[in-house]
This record gives sequence, structure tokens and C-alpha cells, in this order.
Amino acid sequence: MTKLSVNINKIATLRNARGGNIPDILKAATDIQRFGAQGITVHPRPDQRHIKYVDAYELKSVVHTEFNIEGNPIPEFIDLVLKIKPEQVTLVPDAVDAITSNAGWDTLKHCDFLTETVKEFKRNGIRTSIFMDPVNALIEGAAKTGTDRVELYTEGYASGFEKGDMHCVLPYVEAAKVASRLGMGINAGHDLNLENLQFFINEVPEVLEVSIGHALISEALYYGLQNVVGMYLQKLA
Repeated sequence: MTKLSVNINKIATLRNARGGNIPDILKAATDIQRFGAQGITVHPRPDQRHIKYVDAYELKSVVHTEFNIEGNPIPEFIDLVLKIKPEQVTLVPDAVDAITSNAGWDTLKHCDFLTETVKEFKRNGIRTSIFMDPVNALIEGAAKTGTDRVELYTEGYASGFEKGDMHCVLPYVEAAKVASRLGMGINAGHDLNLENLQFFINEVPEVLEVSIGHALISEALYYGLQNVVGMYLQKLA
């Protein structure tokens, strides 16, 4: 079964919009795990517009499943991750002013940097994953960095699926095969939702874990958080 890691950034965004501590992200993370999710993901950005660095430290004490911290490995982020030592770190090349992640790494251009960064995290016992477009040459480049996993950036798939293009999954099918052949595990995330998730997992069964936040939290407004977590788990079963 593919594991579900819930990205709770949007819960923090709602809290920050009003100030105070409602909704309480520590309680949300605790409840999401109690509802059956196998992991919690956060993506602290330099401007701390949703998850704050202090949140990441505090969440360490309540996340008893898998804690996945993702972000651009600038010095402050690297220091944060090395201090918390989550189960997984996902490296994402997002710009400081990015609204959301919008591209994977060019692992050929940034091979040396990624290799050193991956080595530092693995030296500290942290599993590494690199956020990737489904481009075979770049997947092969990721393998050279020594990363444990790649996370396939699925916006292209989600966009194609919404338009009825079922062939949009094919680059991901091939990329997953290449990553598996090269000894890397496969994660996936971005714009996956209740409508498109099951088809993706059926076509790309190598996926070990999906990270889903925006859609899941949005759907929870209609169905309730506990119900939605259960609905996602059913899609992944």
C-alpha cells in the first residue's frame, strides 16, 4: 500500500491569517495521524507564511509516524533539518517568492550541490528525496547524487487528467521504472486529489508515498478532515 503523508501547510496558513493558535497545527497533526495517515509533511519557506520554523521544531514531539520536511536547501533550512532529524527530507528548488513549488531539480546542472547536500543529510541518518520532473535523463542524474528517493512532481499529470488525457501518466510510468532500476524509491506529490489519485497509483505502482496537502485540506471543508483522510486511504489501498 502506498503511504499517505498529509501536508499541513494550509492549516498553518489559515492560522496565520488571523493570528493566535486556531486552528492548532499540533492538534491537527495528532488527529491526522489518529485518522490513519502514515506521515506528516511540512514545507517551511523563508518568509514563514504558513509553517514557521518554530512549528517544525514543535511538531517533532507529536509526529510519531513519518515526519517529512521539504524545502529549498538554503543554509537556514539545512540547519533546521539537521537539528530536528526528521525521518525524511525532500529537497525542492522553489524560489523565495514562489507561491507553490513549480518545477523539479535539474540534477545535471546542480549535481555537485545536490550530492554534497544529500551526503550531509544521510550522514545524519535522514532519508533524502529529490523533487523531480518525470524526465529520464534527470532521474538518472538524481541517482548520481546518492539520494534515497525521488519525488515525482505531478502537476503535469493532474492537469492532463483534468482535461481527459489519460496518456499524461506515461512519462511518470517510465520515470518510475528508471528510478526503480537505479535503486531509488519513488514518492509523488503536487495537485493529486480524490479524483486523480487512484488512476495514478494504479499506473505507477512503484510509488511508496504520496504527499498531499492543498486538495486534501480543501476537500475537508466539505467532507470533514477524518472522512477525507479515510477517503484518501481507500484510494491508496
